[in-house]
Amino acid sequence: MSKVSKKSLIATAMVGALALAGSNIAAADALTDLHKAEAQNFKQSAKSQAKINSIYEQTQDLLAEYRNTVDEADVLRGYNDHVQRMVDGQKANIASLQKQINGIDKIKQGVVPLMYKMIDSLDKFIELDVPMNIERRKERVENLRAIMDDSNVTVSEQFRLVLEAYEIEAGYGTIFDAYQGEIDLGGRTLTADFVHMGRIALIAQSLDAKHSWLWNNETRAWEELGDEYLKPITDAIRMARKQLPMDLTKLPVFAAGAK
Repeated sequence: MSKVSKKSLIATAMVGALALAGSNIAAADALTDLHKAEAQNFKQSAKSQAKINSIYEQTQDLLAEYRNTVDEADVLRGYNDHVQRMVDGQKANIASLQKQINGIDKIKQGVVPLMYKMIDSLDKFIELDVPMNIERRKERVENLRAIMDDSNVTVSEQFRLVLEAYEIEAGYGTIFDAYQGEIDLGGRTLTADFVHMGRIALIAQSLDAKHSWLWNNETRAWEELGDEYLKPITDAIRMARKQLPMDLTKLPVFAAGAK
């Protein structure tokens, strides 16, 4: 091989080496760029994943909130249905009460005259009845008449008091009672002890226990009793006042149908 040829070969080899070296440098730069790109992509991926995670968490929160809202809506719907039923019931009650209120005036129109008749009948009954506690009973009737004229007393309260008076009068027929009062003996009045067994017998005795009288409802007068009744009547008075234990005693009564 000639010298020229060897030089040429050397030159060629150097050129090739330089070319290879340049190629290696270029490859290294490309690799560096690739690493940088991959690092950048990794960062972008990490950021994207973080965003995805955040969005996912927000989605879960929203889903939970939605479910809670749905549950609350179901509860609220049930409660609203309950309230609506209550309102419907109240409306029905209001309508019923209003209907009753509208009829109160008509009721009053019938009840008020009835009460006046009841008071008159009660007054007449007391006049014809055995006169036990007569002053108190007459006073009760007068109080009823005064109440009927009092605008501050409601019709319902007036009616209640009239019925109460009737109940008290009915009670006189079953009680065994003693009290002190005035007895009219045909123009002569004196204080005496009274005892009555329902409406069967009304008896009076002087405070000194020396005289006794039996009320005759047929003649509407007092009839004096014999001395044999003085002790039994005294005992009956004391038993009615709970000063003696209850026991059998002999008291005068008018037989049914006796004149």
